[in-house]
Order: sequence, then structure tokens, then C-alpha cells
Amino acid sequence: MYFIAAYDIDERRVGKMLKIFRRYLTWVQNSVFEGELTEAQYAKLKGEAEELMDPETDSVIFWNLRAEEYCDKETLGRERGTTGRML
Repeated sequence: MYFIAAYDIDERRVGKMLKIFRRYLTWVQNSVFEGELTEAQYAKLKGEAEELMDPETDSVIFWNLRAEEYCDKETLGRERGTTGRML
């Protein structure tokens, strides 16, 4: 499954959330990530994000695109993220 994900969380937790998301997806820009995940990886990422976030003030959004070939991506300006995942 191909995902695009973004988060908007309190600045005290941003660094920790960034580390979590970088383990699973490719950074695109700011708090936006993309990449392929298995169902198990998605469940782990979602669980780790839920554990860290405060549901009263923070938000995490996942878009499941089913497959990358169904996603047309167009970037205006400088491409900020990398094309491969760094582990």
C-alpha cells in the first residue's frame, strides 16, 4: 500500500515524531512523508504515532493510495525530500 502522511503536533514532540516517521516512510518536506508500507508496518507506525501524540491537540493524517502508480505527483520549485528511504 502506498501512503502519504502528515502530522501537526506540539513542538515538544516534533523531533520524536520525525524519528518515528523516518523509520517507515520517505521525508518529502516539513512534516509530510510518503512511501510503501505493508499492513503490519502501517499498523506499527500508526500505533507509535498514537502513543506519542496528544489526541486533544495533535493530528496525524494518512492517505492510503493503494499503489504508487495511481498517484500523479507534481512538484513546483525545489524538490526537498529524497527519493529513497534512509534506514
